[in-house]
Amino acid sequence: MMRTMPPALDEPGRRAVVTPLRRPPVRQSVVVRAPRRRTFETFVRTIGAWWPVQPFSAGKDQVREVTVERRAGGQVYETWADGTEVTWGELLDWEPPERFVMTWAMTPAVTEVELTFTALGPRLTRVAVEHRGWEALTDAQLGEDCALPGGYAGGSYAAGWALILGRLATVLGPGPAGPEPAQQAGPEPAEQEGTP
Repeated sequence: MMRTMPPALDEPGRRAVVTPLRRPPVRQSVVVRAPRRRTFETFVRTIGAWWPVQPFSAGKDQVREVTVERRAGGQVYETWADGTEVTWGELLDWEPPERFVMTWAMTPAVTEVELTFTALGPRLTRVAVEHRGWEALTDAQLGEDCALPGGYAGGSYAAGWALILGRLATVLGPGPAGPEPAQQAGPEPAEQEGTP
């Protein structure tokens, strides 16, 4: 069997070059003991109750509510006691209860956050976050402190997302100890609403 190369690589002396990702996405995940739909709804409908606004918000202890306008193009924003609203981002993709993608305006330049909710069983869900788009930040901005010291370059976004997902797990109930169970192929198990 004869293999052909893409035209750009078919030139004599030309070699494929793989460029490492200079600013890889921040990825974190947690397994919670709750059905996927309940996990998704808890995340978006009660975010203001469980999200650690101190330190992960603009208003810190002034924040009285966090709102997710549940639709593509909707805003995610915090509301302070004095009525001030600060936008966290805009929903780019809205696919309940599987995932949503939003811009993230809480960084020095707008980045993007994707949250996915994967059923691992009838009452077990993996919540994963991928925070990407770090190319939009300058080298200096990558090192700036955010809610935690160190910025992207110092790992504070990874630590921050781990803390945030940990709070969600506290509300819903942590999954089994140890490694996350493998997802089974095939259709998603039926979810029973209102059951823990």
